[in-house]
Parts: sequence; C-alpha cells; structure tokens
Amino acid sequence: MQIYNIRLLIINMIESFFTSWAFMKAGRMEPGNILVGVIFLLSLFLYRRINIRLTAKPFVNTRATRGTALILSALFSIFYMAVDYPRYIELLTNRLFQVLVLTAVFLGFFICFYKVLLLLFSYSGDKEALNRILYRPEESSGIRHFPLYCFLGCLICWFPYFLYQYPGIMTPDSINQLEQVLGLIGYSNHHPFVHTMIFSLFYHIGFFISGDMVAAVSLYTFFQMCFLAFSIFYLEQTLEMFRIRWEIMAAVTLFYALVPYHAVFSVTVWKDIPFAAVVLLFSCSLLRMTRRIEARTLTMFVGSGVMVSLLRSNGWYGFLFCVPFLLYYYRRQFKVMFPTIAGILLASVIVKYPVMNALDVTQPDLIESLAIPTQQIAAVLCNDRQLTDEQRTLVEHVIDTTYIKELYHPNFADNMKELVRAGDQEYLAEHKWEYFKLWVELGCSYPEDYAKAYVQQTYGYWYPDSFYPVAEGEGVSATSLGVSHTPLIGGPIVIKAKEIALKLGGMVPIYGMLWSMGFAFYFLLFCIGNTFVRQEKSKLICYLPSFALYLTVMIATPVATDFRYVYFMVFSLPFYLMTTIISVHQ
Repeated sequence: MQIYNIRLLIINMIESFFTSWAFMKAGRMEPGNILVGVIFLLSLFLYRRINIRLTAKPFVNTRATRGTALILSALFSIFYMAVDYPRYIELLTNRLFQVLVLTAVFLGFFICFYKVLLLLFSYSGDKEALNRILYRPEESSGIRHFPLYCFLGCLICWFPYFLYQYPGIMTPDSINQLEQVLGLIGYSNHHPFVHTMIFSLFYHIGFFISGDMVAAVSLYTFFQMCFLAFSIFYLEQTLEMFRIRWEIMAAVTLFYALVPYHAVFSVTVWKDIPFAAVVLLFSCSLLRMTRRIEARTLTMFVGSGVMVSLLRSNGWYGFLFCVPFLLYYYRRQFKVMFPTIAGILLASVIVKYPVMNALDVTQPDLIESLAIPTQQIAAVLCNDRQLTDEQRTLVEHVIDTTYIKELYHPNFADNMKELVRAGDQEYLAEHKWEYFKLWVELGCSYPEDYAKAYVQQTYGYWYPDSFYPVAEGEGVSATSLGVSHTPLIGGPIVIKAKEIALKLGGMVPIYGMLWSMGFAFYFLLFCIGNTFVRQEKSKLICYLPSFALYLTVMIATPVATDFRYVYFMVFSLPFYLMTTIISVHQ
C-alpha cells in the first residue's frame, strides 16, 4: 500500500508539473515566477483530493465516464490552444523545441481538464445526492403561481432599461426593418420577414392607438420584453412539472433578471432576441416530451419549431439538421410525431416560398451565406499564394483584386462580401460548381491558410478567453424617420449604474464567465457529455436544437465575435444546467 501511495504521489507530481507548465504559458509567466510554484502546489493538492473523491464514487470509474472525460478534455485543450499556441512558441525558432513545448502545454491542459471533468462528473452524475437537493418532498405543493412571479420579476428588473432606452435600442439593422414597416423600401428576408411582420403588427397597433411613432415602436419593444419573459415563465413551468424546489427556480430567475445583458437585449429591436426565446421554448417542449407527450406541449413544439425556422436564416438550416434525428428519436410515436414534424416543415416552407414570393420579398443574396469560404480564398490571395491561370481567371471574373489586401480583415467578412457585390456576383451564381471546385483546390493546396482564416473568423464562439463588447447598444441610430431616443428616466446616477453593470462582466472573475461565448460552448459540451455519464441518452434530444444552430453559426458567421449570434445559447444556459442534472424518469 505504501509503494502504491508513493507511486500515485509521483504520478500526481508529474501531472502537476505539466499543468503548471501549461498555466505558465497561458498566463504569460516566466518559469521563475513564484506563482508557477503556487500553481504546481495547488494542482498537486487538487489532484490528490480528486483521487480521494473518485475512490468514494465508483460510478466515475466506468468506461463511459472516463471516455467522455477523455474526449471532452482533448476537445477543450485543442480549442484553447488553436488560438493561443503561437504565443507559447513565439521566442523559439527550432522546430523540435516548438513541438516539445506545445506537447508539454497540451498535456498540461489535457490533464487539468480531465481531472476537473472527472471531479464535476462525480457530482453531476451522483443522482441520489442531486435528487435530494433538487426535488421538493412529495407532500410539498410548492409555491402557487411561482412561474408567474418569475415572469413578473424579470419584467420589473428589466423595466428601468425600457424607460431609459425608450422606445427601444435601434441599430441600423432595426432602422432598415422600420423602413420596410413604413413601406419606404421593399420587403427583404435579409432581416427575417416574419420578424419584420411581427414588428409591423405591433407598430401599427401602437400608431393606431397613439398616433405617435415613438410610442408605436415602444409597443413592439414592450411585447418583446414580455415574450422573452414568457419563455422564462415556460422554463419555470417545466421545472415545476419536474417538482424542482422553488429556491432553485428562483436562482434560475435571478440569472435572467439580474445579469444586465438580458435587460439590454430585451429592449433591443433585433431578431436575435425573440429567436433566443423560441429556441428556449422549443428546447423546453422537447424536455417535457421526454416524460410524456401532451396536446399543449405539442402545440408549443409546433409553434416554436415554426418560429425557429423563420426568425433567423440559420434557424431554418438548423431545424433541417434536426429533422432526421427527431424522426429517429420519435420513431415509436410516429403516428403523432411524424405528422407534427411534417407540419412544422410544411408551414415553414409555405411562408418561406409561396407567401414571400407573393409579397415580392427579396431573399438574401448568395454571398451572404458564403462568408467563411470567401474569407478563406481571400486569405490565400492576401498571402500571395501561387494560383493557376484558370484559378486566377475565376477569381478576377468576380472581384477586382487590386485593393484586396487593404480590404481584407481576418475577423470581419463584410468587406469581402461587399467586394463580391461590387463585382460580378451573377457570374458566381451561374457557375457555383466551378467556384466550389476552386475553393476545394485552394484548400488542398494551402490548408494552413484555410485553417488560420477559419480560426480567425470563428474563434469568439469557441475560445473562452477573447474580449468583445456585450450589450453596448445605446439609443436609436441616426435616422430622419421620426423616431429618436426619448428616455423617460435619466440623469448621471442612472447612466453610471448602467455603465458599471455592463462593465462588471469584464472585471469580475467567475461572474465574467457568463459573458463568454466560449464558456457557453464548453458548458454545452459538458452537459451533452454528462448525459453519457448519467446514462440518460434520451436527453440528448434536448440539446440538439442548440447544437445544430451553433453548427450553422460556425459554418456561416460573418463576424468572429458577435454575442448576439449565439445569444440563444447563452440565454439557454440555465436550461442546459437543469436538464443535465434532473432525472427525466423521476
């Protein structure tokens, strides 16, 4: 036994050594920094305590748990290093030393993630202990109408932002939709037509009642606040259906009511906000149906499914990705679910094609969905790579490459998209196959350029240590339409309080993780992995919509760090957490 303990101590010391190396490089510390020694000792203590914890929880030693931890640890380490690794070897010129340092750092991250994941799984997979914490006693009826109190609590906490930003935050995208609502320009599905029609409905009701444009816009903003709060109400109702304690439900509500970007987004006229709400509604209906399929749940499933497909362009592709998995999952309830899923598809198709065509709704152009391939080809051109005459002719037939180096931005695709729009986009549309072959050929010839361009274009959504502004929208963008920022409350105290609330996310540790898109992605993967640990694979269907939508962002994002593109994922964080720890057959 003593020999075993000594052997385990040596192993833990080696693990701690690599962990301290990884943290040294990630933290930009010198090898002689005393904090490196502190990290080594803390790691050694942590790993020793984890060993004790895992010994007491034998279910963690199963193949499923350790396999899940291995896979997630490798993914987390790769994602973290994909952006950060050049800084680890920036002073090294010898390729062998570079490989050795990167290997050591990878091992350090991998060991750390692996150990911490096993520790977390020892808690999240402990059903008996969690059940005692989560569920109220059978004899307890809970607090009557508690979800309604959560709904009202969110509105009360958000209402000062509504008064300060009255009639709502409107960016150029919002102004464009208002111009469509007023009939100044034609309808366009670049900003989802269905969202524009919802905006139009409440605008015209508000204008009919008040005769004032500002008040008319504010009615839509207030509706959006209520709709966002309703999705939280539905989540709380779902948790109540699972007999979750009211204290835990209250904690979930506090996340929505007090984290300030929810309040800011609730009064921002963007399609991303109601889209986040319908994703949560759709996911909650899936969670409910893991226990039983009821008519009212099916109604929410259909309504939210249609809106997921129509409120964002990527929502349609995300839902199509989900369809085969939904059909397979519900194969035993095919008499009910197959027609239901077909109904969602049919309703979405009718709106997207016959209805929009009849109303002359302009669809987004081709280049709008080709941001990443465009950026990758542009990166090859900016690096002065050699192209064949045929390849160069194809490129120059569509764009003028004279100023491409000045226009290309590795984190922002709009410049390249506008360059294509200024060229011959029709030729691109008519010769899609030739340009697809061009993209593949250049990727095979210059894979490093493609990989680097992809990382630079998407890193904000999976790298957890990147900075970007969140919820910094303010007032109404300059417009002559007759709508302007008309705050109903103000003064230096209000302005300063808002400023501090939004800055805390970039200042306070741990709390700041709630502002990180990368953390939200890591957390989603952890929750998916936990279904294997708990042997509750039926819950995978609940994470499917978010995962599918995340993939669509990773395929077509035009900006590397735009919080609103994955706000649906951040908005659903409490759903992920509660879904992963509740027992669906409780």
